[in-house]
Amino acid sequence: MYRSHTCGELREEHINKKVTLSGWVQKTRDKGFVVWVDLRDRYGITQLVFDEDRSSTALLEKARDLGREFVIQIEGIVIERASKNPNLGTGNIEVLVDELRVLNESKTPPFTIENETDGGEDLRMKFRYLDIRRNPIKNNIIFRSKVAMEVRKYLSGQGFIEVETPYLIKSTPEGARDFVVPSRMNAGQFYALPQSPQTFKQLLMVGGLDKYFQIVKCFRDEDLRADRQPEFTQIDCEMAFVDQEDVLNAFEGLTKHLLKAVNGVEIERFPRMTYDEAMIKYGNDKPDIRFGMEFGELTNLAQHKEFGIFNEAELVVGIAVPGAASYTRKEIDTLVDWLRRPQIGAKGMVYVRCNEDGSFKSSVDKFYDEVDLASWAKATGAKKGDLICILSGDAQKARTQLSALRMEMAGRLGLRKANEFAPLWVVDFPLLELDEESGHYHAMHHPFTSPKPGQLQLLDSDPGAVRANAYDLVLNGNEIGGGSIRIHDKEVQSTMFRHLGFTPAQAQAQFGFLMDAFQYGAPPHGGIAFGLDRLVAILGGQETIRDFIAFPKNNSGRDVMIDAPAPIDEDQLRELSLKLDVKS
Repeated sequence: MYRSHTCGELREEHINKKVTLSGWVQKTRDKGFVVWVDLRDRYGITQLVFDEDRSSTALLEKARDLGREFVIQIEGIVIERASKNPNLGTGNIEVLVDELRVLNESKTPPFTIENETDGGEDLRMKFRYLDIRRNPIKNNIIFRSKVAMEVRKYLSGQGFIEVETPYLIKSTPEGARDFVVPSRMNAGQFYALPQSPQTFKQLLMVGGLDKYFQIVKCFRDEDLRADRQPEFTQIDCEMAFVDQEDVLNAFEGLTKHLLKAVNGVEIERFPRMTYDEAMIKYGNDKPDIRFGMEFGELTNLAQHKEFGIFNEAELVVGIAVPGAASYTRKEIDTLVDWLRRPQIGAKGMVYVRCNEDGSFKSSVDKFYDEVDLASWAKATGAKKGDLICILSGDAQKARTQLSALRMEMAGRLGLRKANEFAPLWVVDFPLLELDEESGHYHAMHHPFTSPKPGQLQLLDSDPGAVRANAYDLVLNGNEIGGGSIRIHDKEVQSTMFRHLGFTPAQAQAQFGFLMDAFQYGAPPHGGIAFGLDRLVAILGGQETIRDFIAFPKNNSGRDVMIDAPAPIDEDQLRELSLKLDVKS
C-alpha cells in the first residue's frame, strides 16, 4: 500500500495514528537538529518532521538528501504541530517519520512548483506536466471536470441521450478550413476532422432520438488569436419537435443549473435582445450587460455645425464613462493613444467633461455651445462627473471602436467583476452576410439555419433583410453558446444552398446524404452548442481558456511540449500517396 491517507486529509483526530503517505517533496527546511519536509499530492500538503531526538542518524541524513519534486513514501505517527499553520488544512498536525522510501528522484524543475511561479508561459507550456502540479492549474482542471459532470447530470436528467459522432468525416466548403487526414486505404482521398457534429446531430433527429447531447472535440484550421485553440470542446445539443422558445427555455435551465451548482449563484432573468439592438446599443453582438455605458447616437445632434469631422461622418456616437470627468488631459491623451493603436484603428476622440456644477467642457468648445453639449449628455445618459467619449466615421468601424473603448473603460473602472454573472440571449441575426470582396452572400451561422417564419420569400428579393431563426447565449460579454432552428425540408434546404452559390450538383456532392435523409420524415428540430472551454473559464472567474485545458496549444497552434505538428518520414508519405513539396 503506497498510502493510507492523502496529504490533505490528516487532522487532529488522526493524532497518534500510524499513517502511510506518498507524494512529491514541495520543500525541505534543515535547521541542523531537525529537518522539516512539506509533502504534496493533489489533495494538499502535510508537514513531515525528522529530528535528532526521535529519528535515527541514517533517517535524518536521508531526509537531508531529498530534493524538490522527489517522489517519496513515508510511514510515521501523526503528532500535534507545535507551530500551527491556520492557512493549511493540515496545519494543526505533522507526521513524525520513522520510515522513508525514495520512489523516484527528480531533476531540479525549470520553475518553482508554487502558486506564484517564476516560470514564463512558454516555459510552463513546454513542461506542462510540471505546471499541472501547481494549484492554480490543477484546480482549474478539476473545476472543468466538475462543470462537465454537472452538464451530464443535468442533461441526462432532462431526457437527453449522449451519443458519440465520428471524428473522421467528409470535408465541406463551409465555415473555417478543415484539418484533413489522408486515407492510406483510399489513395488520394481525405477525411476531415469535424468543425462541429452539425449534420450528424441533425441525422440523429431524423433517426428519432429526440434529445441528443455530446461533450465533443471540434477542430478548425484557422488563423489563431491569443485565446483560440485549433481544437476545442463543445457541449453539443439538439432537440426534435421544438421551436426557438423551447430551445431557449431548455438551455436557460442548463445555465441556471451550472451557475447554482458550480458558483452558488441564482439567476432568474435571462433578458433578450435582437442583433440589431445589440449593435446599436453596444456595437457588438455579444455585449457585456453587467454595466451600462450604452451608446448614444449623436449624428443628428452633432452635424450641421462647422466641425467637418462630424459633418463628413456616417455616424457620430458616444458613451458616458461614469466618474471619469476627473481625468486629466494627460490621462485623456493616453486614452486617445490607446484608441489609435492598429488593433483599434480610431483616428482620434472628442470628449466632453460633465462637471459637478452642471456645466460642460469639451475638446470642441470652438464649435459647440452648452446647449449642444447638454443634448449630447442627454443622448448618452451622462450625469454630473461623467466623461462623454465620442467617435465618428464609418458606422460599422465607429461602433466597433467604441465597443472596444467601452470594454476597456469598464476594465479600468473595475466594472467587469468576475463574481457577477449577466446572461443575455441575442436573437434575430441576419441569415446571410454579404462578402464585400466577392459580392456573394454566405451563411452567418451555417447553411442549415432556417429563416424566421414568413421570411423565406425574401431570399429572392432582399436576401440581406432575411432574419435567421438563430440565437446566441452571451455571458459577461462572451458568447458561450449559439444555435438555431434548422431547416428540415429538402426544398427549403435546396433554396438555401442556391442562394449560397452552390449548384445542384455541388449541393448533392457535399450534402446529398442530409438532403436524402430529409425525404424520410425529418421532424422540425433545433439545437445549440456551448463552448465548454470558454464557459468553464468564465464560471471560474477568468476569461483565458488556456489554463483550463490540460494540454493546450500556443498562439501558433503548436504543442511545444511534444513538438507538434512535426514532419513525417518519406515512407509514411509514400504509404499515404503524398508528396511533400513545401517551398521555403
